[in-house]
Amino acid sequence: MSIATVNPTLLSQILKVTTSVFFSTQATAHLLHKQLTQRVFGLTMWQWSMSIGTANPTLLSQILTVTTSVFFSTQHGTFTAQTTYSTGVWPSGVAAIDVNSDSKPDIIVANSNSNNVGVLLNTGSGTFTAQTTYSIGIGPVSVAVVDVNRDNKPDIVVTSEGSNNVGVLLNTGNGAFAAQTTYSSSSYPYGVAVVDVNGDSKPDIIATNINSNSVGVLLAC
Repeated sequence: MSIATVNPTLLSQILKVTTSVFFSTQATAHLLHKQLTQRVFGLTMWQWSMSIGTANPTLLSQILTVTTSVFFSTQHGTFTAQTTYSTGVWPSGVAAIDVNSDSKPDIIVANSNSNNVGVLLNTGSGTFTAQTTYSIGIGPVSVAVVDVNRDNKPDIVVTSEGSNNVGVLLNTGNGAFAAQTTYSSSSYPYGVAVVDVNGDSKPDIIATNINSNSVGVLLAC
């Protein structure tokens, strides 16, 4: 689940990976139960993750699901039929962020059964290029896209459940990425987040490890 501003009223929304959109009422935006109406949008089967971005020039928020599909919002908080883009086998994690510094959010997707990460660049008209893939360990499942080396370019951090590691792909510019550098984790790493946890202004990596029932923290050097 993710929280985002979906319609022009700038009210808080709850986005579920079913995919459903719950619109809050203006008077009680903080009371999410009882106050919400639900609208459901049709998807293909087995949707695992989603991300929110402004994908077209209207600057309205979009829902991205890992088919990979794009729903364009209208002025009234509804969405168009999905536009789909080919990915690898079993896409399981997705992020939407500008990776080539053109002020347009691009799509980054973890293709679990293809053992790679795909990058689909935004063309500027609400469409995306075919994915460029980067080899990852066995079973990449979750991605975070954050500037980890502080060069003002977002890098890719990905968990590989079958390789028991976290991979970091540094952004080389123009939406391209270097081969991954891997860091060992506990068994079956799944979710990942990047945030400064020790107050040194450096991004640290947090990963959930399913089989070891643990959370691992990799501190930035």
